[in-house]
Amino acid sequence: MPDLRTPWRAVAAAFAFNGVLLGIWASRIPAIVEMHDLTEARLGLLLLFMGTGALVSFPLAGRLADSLGAVRVTRWVAGAYVFTLILAALAPSPLWLGAALFIFGMSHGSMDVVMNTWATEVEKHMGRAVMSSFHAMWSLGAGAGAATGFAATQLGWSVALHFTAGSLIAAALLLPFLTQPWTSVTRPHDPNAPVFAIPRGALVFVGIIALAAAMGEGAVADWSAIYLTDVVQTDESRATLGYTVFSVTMVAMRLVVDRMVTFFGPVTMARVSGVLAASGLALSVTFATLPTALAGFVLMGLGYAAVFPLAFSRAAIDEHVPPGQAIAAVATLGYGGLLLGPPAIGFIAEATSLRLAFAMLAGLALVITALAGVLRRD
Repeated sequence: MPDLRTPWRAVAAAFAFNGVLLGIWASRIPAIVEMHDLTEARLGLLLLFMGTGALVSFPLAGRLADSLGAVRVTRWVAGAYVFTLILAALAPSPLWLGAALFIFGMSHGSMDVVMNTWATEVEKHMGRAVMSSFHAMWSLGAGAGAATGFAATQLGWSVALHFTAGSLIAAALLLPFLTQPWTSVTRPHDPNAPVFAIPRGALVFVGIIALAAAMGEGAVADWSAIYLTDVVQTDESRATLGYTVFSVTMVAMRLVVDRMVTFFGPVTMARVSGVLAASGLALSVTFATLPTALAGFVLMGLGYAAVFPLAFSRAAIDEHVPPGQAIAAVATLGYGGLLLGPPAIGFIAEATSLRLAFAMLAGLALVITALAGVLRRD
């Protein structure tokens, strides 16, 4: 029987696994809110714990990827990631939930950095653009994880049963691919390097682009179900469809983005992406019905799909910063937005409305269009 493991499949499995667990989490946020009787502000505060955990992990993950090898650290973190989701389901109080989400955020964030570093190595080995295909697998995993939320609510599963079964099944199906033989490039640790990976030079603007995209992605991941239940007034089962259609669209778009980038160039792709994302947000908040909201999530999926792959590919070829540190630096802003953005949405929604909070993201999406020139690779 032929070995199904290849370098591309190994990295793709890592991305899919990371997405599945986040999708599972996102799909049951309404149930978590009900379990702990959370207000929008309290949910925002708890999500802040998750985001802070990720931010703390970024510099450590970047350094470990450079010094020990991205593939080795990816395998370690993936193994730990399985159990952190289960901890969130078993938390008996909001205080313990905050602690569990901090650990969940650390494992999610560190895996993002190291698997993207591994992905740039495989992309270089293959000699062609494949970064978007890896991110497509992340979106596929996130969509699959969100879809399990729909199934779990229909079956009446508790959050604990759903999170435990979902994470263990995902690990059994995907983590064996990570044993693909691969030797990562390692670099000696620079004792003069800053503790926190802060972007500098052109990477500042690359990081801002990633931040703008991440804010939108994070809003859909953690607030789409709440938006559909509270603003659109749909039921919990249909509310899971928002993140599902967003993720499916991201998968479809990311499967063709590499070819589109080759044909149109990264700058044009980023400019169009920002306009599409802003249009989707505007549609969702202007006509708050289920069909128009879902159509808006589709446009957002089309718009945000290319941005993260473009940002990480650009970071990996920076002339002044090693790949692991460069990706960690961009991730500090990018995934910082993905994980810290949702709590900000909660605070804004508490002070004004969730609808207005979503509307503000449309302006941020246009920042991607404005700064697209920095993604030029020549």
